[in-house]
Amino acid sequence: MRNFINYDESLSILSSIDFKGRTKEKLFLTNSIGRTLATDIIANEHSPKYKTSGMDGYAIIANDQNLKKLTIIDKNPAGEVVESSVTSGVCIKTFTGSLMPEGSDTLIPIENVTVEGNEIIINKEVPFKFAVRDIGENYKKDEVLIKKGTKIGFAEIGVLASLNISQVEVYAKPIVAIASTGSEILDLGEEQTNDAQIRSSNHLTVEALAKTAGAQTIQMGVVKDDMDSITELLESALEKADIVVTTGGVSVGDYDFVQDVVKEKLGAEVLFHGVKIKPGMHILVAKKDKKLVISLPGFAYSSTVCAILYLLPMIYKFENSQKELPIVKAEITQDFPHKMPKTIFTACNVFYEDEKYKINFDGKKQGTSAILTNMLGSPALLIQKEDGKDLKQGNTVDILLLNELN
Repeated sequence: MRNFINYDESLSILSSIDFKGRTKEKLFLTNSIGRTLATDIIANEHSPKYKTSGMDGYAIIANDQNLKKLTIIDKNPAGEVVESSVTSGVCIKTFTGSLMPEGSDTLIPIENVTVEGNEIIINKEVPFKFAVRDIGENYKKDEVLIKKGTKIGFAEIGVLASLNISQVEVYAKPIVAIASTGSEILDLGEEQTNDAQIRSSNHLTVEALAKTAGAQTIQMGVVKDDMDSITELLESALEKADIVVTTGGVSVGDYDFVQDVVKEKLGAEVLFHGVKIKPGMHILVAKKDKKLVISLPGFAYSSTVCAILYLLPMIYKFENSQKELPIVKAEITQDFPHKMPKTIFTACNVFYEDEKYKINFDGKKQGTSAILTNMLGSPALLIQKEDGKDLKQGNTVDILLLNELN
């Protein structure tokens, strides 16, 4: 009899295995968006390197504002170094981004003065060092600005460009091969020849999830339920991919051959087969050399939920990424039962109101684990722990935000 483990145990097993990609590559800056940084980014100098002006105005000595009137002796455009210096009683017209002239300590904006000939009349004083960007205000030399494992986005691109870094080292994407198994299922474009056949969506849904998480994918399509076909599929996929994902064939039916192939033909190390979760309790995860086989249930909702829970974190892990599944707190707006002693993931609607996430189940259908349409709209997964209680309206719950997956 198979030993089912609980959800937390399954996560612990996966977090403990060595499954980090070692290959790195260098990409041009804007081609690295969405990729995982493979090295710390350290500032090689202060930014700004010198004191600079934060706005248009006049560079002055702060105490000279008591004089109420100062003489303009020069202009200081951005990108040039003015030779004049500020001494008591004088000022230099200075523009945004210009170096602060020698001797000045404050910038009084043009809105605060009236110009009369070659003099300014001070109408409104400003505090000492006003609108002056200090040395190292943005960052200081030798400061770690972006840590290894960070997903590169627009802000990271901007910082890297400011450091004059044109190419950045990132971890190579994992390659994920995906296939659906089942003699009753049809791939896109295949003609239905009897009423018992159904159209497969699992392999394409899982591929979409893998791509969303940043992986490269190999679509293997649909494979019939027999030992030889499934063995050939898995052996071929493991030659090309870091992770092989199958859907179907992991339950206890007469034609569920995937588990037999993984255990007997491949000689893989089964990390677990069976987790006390709903949906997806028959999930199988195995390791072959340094590669993973993740065999998901065949029902559409089950395979999708399990791909989110188990495939995406392993993609993040392979990429040495700091990314995690987006689990947040929310308020449930209606009573909801805890139906069984398993960790249960239930599709719900999520919305933001009164500065908090809230969930309801309006329009969600009740039935088997095949109802993928429950993930349309503004979806989340309500997470009920194995030892959880019935939920009451107003309770705080954990949810997984499906529209925030990446």
